[in-house]
Amino acid sequence: MSISIALRCIAAAGALTLALGANAESFASSASSAGSASSGSVSDSLSGSSDSSRRDRKVADGDYRIIQIAQTPDRAGRTRLTLQADDPDERIVLDMPQATFEQQQLAAGDKMYAQNRVYGIEFGRGDTRQPFYLVLADEWYSELASRPVTL
Repeated sequence: MSISIALRCIAAAGALTLALGANAESFASSASSAGSASSGSVSDSLSGSSDSSRRDRKVADGDYRIIQIAQTPDRAGRTRLTLQADDPDERIVLDMPQATFEQQQLAAGDKMYAQNRVYGIEFGRGDTRQPFYLVLADEWYSELASRPVTL
């Protein structure tokens, strides 16, 4: 891995750690999970429920209620959450790894929140206000993607 790529990965993991308010002890786990079950890309994780081919994929900051839970079609190991804001026109579809969903023990009716960040969108539980899933902007996600090491 070139020093440039390594430094970008460390900087991105550091930014995620600071943004989430994590302490120094969790820095290593944040760095190692940056591209795994705790994060996904916008193009891979978000869609509008009425038009899943929308390119903008904007998500308003605020509270959402889980109104439907299903397996993501044609994507084994992923769960699809349909989230509804107080505004009936504000509905989003969030796909996440099944393991992340199960770890959070979410159910229909539970509240979640979305918060836009410089690196993407943070999703968390409404009851604890703790983030558990990051939908990284595609350009951030591609920078953190695994690459083969070359010497």
